Amino acid sequence: MLTGRHFGVIALMALMAMGCHAVQSANAANSPMTEPQKQAAVFLDELSVPSPGEVFSALNKACRPNWATLVTPATAPVTTERPQLALAVGVLTANGYVAVEAQDGQQVKNVGREMMTLAKSLGVSQSLLGRGNSLMEFAESNDWEALADELEATENEVKNSMVDQKDRDLVTLTSAAAWLRGLEVATGVVLASDSLQGAAELHQPELARRLASQLDTLPDRMKRGALVPSVKRTLETSATLLEDPETKSDVLRKNFTKIHEDCSTVVKAILTSSTALPRTAPSATPSKS
Repeated sequence: MLTGRHFGVIALMALMAMGCHAVQSANAANSPMTEPQKQAAVFLDELSVPSPGEVFSALNKACRPNWATLVTPATAPVTTERPQLALAVGVLTANGYVAVEAQDGQQVKNVGREMMTLAKSLGVSQSLLGRGNSLMEFAESNDWEALADELEATENEVKNSMVDQKDRDLVTLTSAAAWLRGLEVATGVVLASDSLQGAAELHQPELARRLASQLDTLPDRMKRGALVPSVKRTLETSATLLEDPETKSDVLRKNFTKIHEDCSTVVKAILTSSTALPRTAPSATPSKS
């Protein structure tokens, strides 16, 4: 199925973006970079992270998950809040990885339609129309190799578009949400095994901390309400638990259960229409007893 690809910055609308490669700006020139351009380049480099697809690929080798049982309905939230839309893009992107792993053509099409809805809300739909049609065709014919290639091409096209629009704050949110949804799925896979097969693939506390620190740099207007702070706390809690040096099976299972539950809570909140968002968020202090 999916091969390991470098996820780079998951640009907003990574939908249909289930392949992974670092973004290189199409406008790179030989002239010296301005200070804002240098800062943007640093930002992109710092957020270069493994995608859910890479983690899922590693899990395939460790424990052969039944991906068909992990597919979930693709439903975008009804909201006008751009931060929530960006977070939803990340969640649905990870759901797309699961659908491709499961070779579920109908679900890939469902994800594609939901992502087009988000694209229109975010004003970048025109760059996705042609790619979206191709994705639907490949999913209809179950041409998985062509689908993976088209997803990768779509991702790169959208990333370049979002970089050009300077929506890097929204890219940060998309990256964090995709990783949390991937972590939710991956911990669920590990917890389903009596021997916690695949647990070693999830020990990336430094990545969780880095994503949380990037959320700290967002403008205050993007951190209003409970949703973005909840994502940040979940990343920090996950990092703390993944850093735990304890190797006993019962402690590891308890830690992974906490991560799974917290990720599930925040993912559900991301996909909940903004008029009915839950008021509570996962606690920031994990229990190790």
